[in-house]
Parts: sequence; C-alpha cells; structure tokens
Amino acid sequence: MLSRMHPRYYLSADTFEQEQKKIFRKVWLFAGLKTLLSQHNNFITRKIAGIPVVVQNFNGELRAFENVCLHRSAPLQSAFTGCRPLVCPYHAWKYGSDGTPDKIPHCESLYQFDADERASLKLREFPLRIVGNILLINMDANPFPLEEQFSSAFLSLLEDSSNAYDTEVMVTTWHCKFNWKLIYENLRDANHVAFIHPKSLAPAASFKPVVNHQAAAESCNAMSDTSPEAMRKEMRRFSYGGPEGKIDELKSFGWHDFVKRWRFSEVPGKTTQSVGHNQAVAEESQDDAYFNWLAFPNLHIASGDGGHSFVIEHHIPVSPERTDLEIWRFTARKTRRYQWSSQVLLSGMHHGKLIVGEDVDILEKVQSALHLEAPMPHQGAYESTNRLIERWYSTIMETEDGV
Repeated sequence: MLSRMHPRYYLSADTFEQEQKKIFRKVWLFAGLKTLLSQHNNFITRKIAGIPVVVQNFNGELRAFENVCLHRSAPLQSAFTGCRPLVCPYHAWKYGSDGTPDKIPHCESLYQFDADERASLKLREFPLRIVGNILLINMDANPFPLEEQFSSAFLSLLEDSSNAYDTEVMVTTWHCKFNWKLIYENLRDANHVAFIHPKSLAPAASFKPVVNHQAAAESCNAMSDTSPEAMRKEMRRFSYGGPEGKIDELKSFGWHDFVKRWRFSEVPGKTTQSVGHNQAVAEESQDDAYFNWLAFPNLHIASGDGGHSFVIEHHIPVSPERTDLEIWRFTARKTRRYQWSSQVLLSGMHHGKLIVGEDVDILEKVQSALHLEAPMPHQGAYESTNRLIERWYSTIMETEDGV
C-alpha cells in the first residue's frame, strides 16, 4: 500500500506554515505540568505553535498569556520555570491575573496614555484546561471543546495517571534534525523495536505488532465527510493510552519503597483502549506493563516500569527539518523524601538517552535521505493507524477544510 505522505510534507516551508495554521494553532496542545505551579507567582514559559507563552499562578488560579510585554515586546518571564510576579524586566510594567497592567511606573508623566488607550492594554490570553496534572492550551480565540479532540476514556486515564506524578521534575531538550511527524509515526510502529532497540528496549518489554484488517481496509478509502466536526471526530481515534508492552520480569529498586506506584488495575471505571496495531496486554499482566499515552498531534507519555516513574516526550516543530524533543522525567508521587531522588531521575535520563538516541539516529537518517522526488513509502497492513492519520493529515493539507 502506497503512503499518502509526499516528501514535500517533510521538507516544504509552505507546508510547515500550513501545519502551524491549520493544526497547531487550532488544537489542544501540551503546555506543561501543574506540579510546577503550586505556589503564587510560580510560572513556566513555553513556545507553542511559534508563539511565546507564560503560564502563571495568580493566588491559586492558573492563567496563560502571550509572554510579550505590551510596551516594547520584551519577554515578561525569561526562565523556563521560576517564581516571580508577572513584571517586565525592561521597564517594570506589572500585570495582574486578568492580563492588564496594574502598575506602569511614571505612567502619567512619561506615557500619558488617554483613558481609552490605557483601558485597551491587555495581554493576549489563551484558553487553558487542566487534566489531572497535565496542562493543555489552545491558541485559538474560540477553541472547540477539549472533549472533541480526546475521548472521555483517554481523558479519564490521563487524569488518573497524571495525578500520580511527583513534584520533582527533570527536563532536557534534544535538538533533532528531522520533521516532527517522523517521530510520531515511529511511536506507532511497534515493529521497529526489535530492530532499532535490540539491546535496550526490546529486552525490557514485549511489543507485538498485529494486523487490524478492518482498519487497514478503511485506510485505503478517502474520508467521506471532511467537515470540521467530522475531522475532529476522526482525530479522537488517534489518541489513546494504557498498557502496550508486557514486562516479563519487573525489576525492583530501593527507591520504589519511597513512591506510591500508579496501578492501572486501580483506575476506577477504566476501559482498555484498543490501539489496533499492537497485541493487547493480558489483563493479569496489565500492572506490570510498559504504558504509553499518545496524545495527537505531538505528545507522548510513557511509564516503562509499571507505574513507578514516568517520562513525557513533547515533540515541538521548529522548522520542516528541525524538531525540539523535550523530555520531562519524574517518579510517581513520593510517600516520603529520600536524599538520592535527583540521582534516580538522572539515572532514568541516562537510560532513556540510549533508547531515544537510537530513535533519533534512524529518524535523522530518514530525513537526510528525503528529497522532493524521493519514492513514496510502501506500507504494510500492520501500519493501519499511521495510514489513518495520513489520510486525515493529507485531507487537512490538500483542502480548505480544517478542525
């Protein structure tokens, strides 16, 4: 079966701009963790769909604003995370929880704004939703409901699992030389694990690709309804979470005694979501499993040790051939503090570096081989999930319809 993904989708600056406009500035995207914003004036800064954003705690209320001062366009907050009022360092304009400046030094003597101009000063605010400890943001002024992008089953599982996150977080960023879509396609290809990760991931968990004949057949047909409502309904199919790889022998470490392990079996009213392309983990093994949460379009959360720790991979498009791979690592919530907790996270980062590095290496090689006349990929029946996403994506790119 021929792929729908023409090489230009991975190479063209025009396509990249269309993605930003039609997808990333329309859908709900990962904005950070609530665990970093527990106190008044805590903040995190992000760049979402090319727009600088600050999420700040105002006396317990989280608000998301464009991180650009209304005076001379300086960033209001510069650090990745911290604790300070929302004050521009350039000329000390101070903003309140509604995004309006509540203090402008020498306002009357130097700026001399009239009443109308003074009243018009307000930072651009973005809709923010909190699911457990996950912050989701939408860059559109009139966003569609979050529930139209993600199923209730996915949101429930995401909420339950993220409520188990600890507050100590380690973050690093890989600057990768490939298009953002390649890594997401890779995550939905369970067949690559045995060949790319034979000594790292493959021995730790068993991933068994399967063929979903119904989905494979469907992926060969064009979408019959391309209305925004239908496109959002189709998009809900692309996000899922739960046990995806069986761990034959779960290793035990001393720090496990200091955290409250998240258990899939204890999720109230859970429903196991079929991912279609990977053999389901037997019910009796669903706690000792490798868990994946894939939130379309560019968020991956995993727990490779049965709920003792978690890693977030956020794939941030930078340009057609550049992606920033942001990695957040943390354990399940501590039941008591222990002195070597930072070493546990650092050790996890080093182990993850091996697996991520193997993926990055092959994906950069794929990207380097692409050119506008490169052959279209021939896909197997087991790749039906990726093919359904390709169908949706190519429809978005090639028509006026959107989400």
